[in-house]
Amino acid sequence: MILETQTNWVSRSLQHVWHPCTQMQHHESVPLIPVSHGRGIWLYDMEGRRYLDAISSWWVNLFGHANPRINAALKDQLDQLEHAMLAGFTHAPVIELSEQLAALTAHQLGHCFYASDGASAVEIALKMSFHAWRNQGQTEKQEFICVQGSYHGETVGALAVTDVSLFRDAYGPMLQRAHVVSSPDARLAQAGESAADVALRAAADLERVLQQRSGKVAAVIIEPLVQCATGMAMHDPVYLQRLRALCDQYQVHLIADEIAVGCGRTGTFFACESAGIWPDLLCLSKGISGGYLPLSLVMSTEAVYQAFYDTDVRRGFLHSHSYTGNPLACRAALATLQIFADDQVLSANRERAQAIAAAFAPLQNDSRVAHVRQQGMIFAFDAIEPDAARAATFSRRFFSAALQEELLMRPIGRSVYLMPPYILSDEEIALLAQKTMNVFEKVMHE
Repeated sequence: MILETQTNWVSRSLQHVWHPCTQMQHHESVPLIPVSHGRGIWLYDMEGRRYLDAISSWWVNLFGHANPRINAALKDQLDQLEHAMLAGFTHAPVIELSEQLAALTAHQLGHCFYASDGASAVEIALKMSFHAWRNQGQTEKQEFICVQGSYHGETVGALAVTDVSLFRDAYGPMLQRAHVVSSPDARLAQAGESAADVALRAAADLERVLQQRSGKVAAVIIEPLVQCATGMAMHDPVYLQRLRALCDQYQVHLIADEIAVGCGRTGTFFACESAGIWPDLLCLSKGISGGYLPLSLVMSTEAVYQAFYDTDVRRGFLHSHSYTGNPLACRAALATLQIFADDQVLSANRERAQAIAAAFAPLQNDSRVAHVRQQGMIFAFDAIEPDAARAATFSRRFFSAALQEELLMRPIGRSVYLMPPYILSDEEIALLAQKTMNVFEKVMHE
């Protein structure tokens, strides 16, 4: 009976649910897992099998599933206010969240504009930059620059500054294409080059485009420290320092897409902190609500905010979402920030990151592995698979094999990565490492 129930849920989902980022036909061979419930780092299917959520359910879950403290905050908020429009109204959760986030930037970014998902936040930031320059009389600043291999979402504006062909190419005719500059990805190092050398070389290419398009560029957008969707491409912080200086020199906005890398993923709460810089606009989503509810926001400097502050309604930022600043989502975010403070999470994560590095140390000497890398709580390595046909199916084969080892992992191409919740114990880190290497052995020997 249990097996029939599990099969029934799968059948119903495949019949009526169009799953994201999925070629649906692949589910004829790749298993679909109906989730019953989650506890801590584990997800459980309808038959009671468990799966260690090593990628935080697409990078959103920070403190485990069904976290008691976030649960309690949401239950309390549910009895007070579930939602109210944020145009003409306000409420305590959105005010307190905005205040706390501004304080975390030392009030360098003092204004928060809310939406529901990461791509929407990117759209907002792009529109803010474009419109701010227009309001300031610089109407020729209409162009954007992104980095090779960058990913910023899949709405039309976000795709225009995305350089992952798998997502972008089908919609090319719809897009206002951005300028694409060299990536600072440390894996691109030539003989004798350091990660910093690669970063400075990439920054020189950016400067070339800024010179050529002087007076035309509105903003440069970057995923600070880690370009996630292109295979966890990591770069030296000097790139961000040089980027900030160039944006200042050429009067261009700097947009930091911290949707995936913010909220402590890279070692500091905001990734930009590692370079000692602040952007003009900063996008947050994913982990900000602890992985509980859809929430995104854009933080802006006072200068950007003031560009819209006027008696003329047409000079205002007339962008809106029905669920902007939803009280439940904001309350989840407040509970998340409280856990950061109460548990000294950033300090504890430094120890966890060291434990992860130690547990995966054997990969450093594995001839089948390249570019073992880590930035905070993000760990990755590339599988060397000379056979092109096998390389093309590596991710799906790894995903399926991982499920047999009680792991939820989805490599990006041949890049195997971990982005786990911040609650892993030393024993769980050891378990995660052993299971990951078991899967790797199996896939490489198939």
